[in-house]
Amino acid sequence: MKRSAAVAVVLGGVAVGIANAWWAGGHESIAEAAAARLPDDVPDFFRRGGKHLAHFAVEPDRWKNREAVFLRRSEEGNHFLDSEDLDGKTLPATHRFDAMKMLYTDLKKDPNKVGLLPYAIVENYERLMIAFYDHRKSPTNESIPMKCLVYGGTLAHYTGDAAMPLHTTRDYDGKIQADGTVKQKGIHAKVDGFPEKNKITPEEICRGLEAKKIDNVWEHVNKFLAESHTHIEKCYEFDAAGAFDKATDESRAFILARCRAGAQLTLDLWYTAWLQSAKLPAHW
Repeated sequence: MKRSAAVAVVLGGVAVGIANAWWAGGHESIAEAAAARLPDDVPDFFRRGGKHLAHFAVEPDRWKNREAVFLRRSEEGNHFLDSEDLDGKTLPATHRFDAMKMLYTDLKKDPNKVGLLPYAIVENYERLMIAFYDHRKSPTNESIPMKCLVYGGTLAHYTGDAAMPLHTTRDYDGKIQADGTVKQKGIHAKVDGFPEKNKITPEEICRGLEAKKIDNVWEHVNKFLAESHTHIEKCYEFDAAGAFDKATDESRAFILARCRAGAQLTLDLWYTAWLQSAKLPAHW
């Protein structure tokens, strides 16, 4: 394949502006918005890859296809963290297998029920960092931009999940009452669908965002999740008032702020992955 044709495969259809891809599937708008605010020192193919990053940002949900029995099971815990189920313990800053051991052994809980979202974020951040390293070493290799976009989009899925407060609680779709009934069941779908229903655009989400380097990715991600967790009650208040069924200025501003938070986290992790890739040792 000629070089020009290969570039067309990677960048084909990427416009300079941002298309109106709202919250379809929950993640496309955040990824496209983040791509629009990348600094000039990030490779051009990645800055112009908003359409591709948006597509790949939905990939982890495609992996939950009911016919993909093995993949679905291994993926299901990556999208959330039920913070209350940690019983006050701190997740280990090493890897997911230490976390799984802690949850099984110490807390007697299924890791896939508690959630492993921070590990999914940091693992995919590191995948992108390594792919960026490869691009620095082999800038004419036509395969590398493709994998950078795949890893970057996959990372954007999990950062989008982190910005949605209901992905940080066991009360993700209603609160269980003393009699066993569930109050406000269905709230999760209302929050997920709000941006698309109310036409929150990538242009709105990205406005004024600036990329920032993260000093400690693990700590930053966990602080972000803790902050996202503080918005759970506001979600339930808006839902009880019917403000997700029929948007108000306040409920729209609230959801827009969460989308912007997700785009900021995505943008910062992409940018940090690029910067850190310059400092990596050789793979082997």
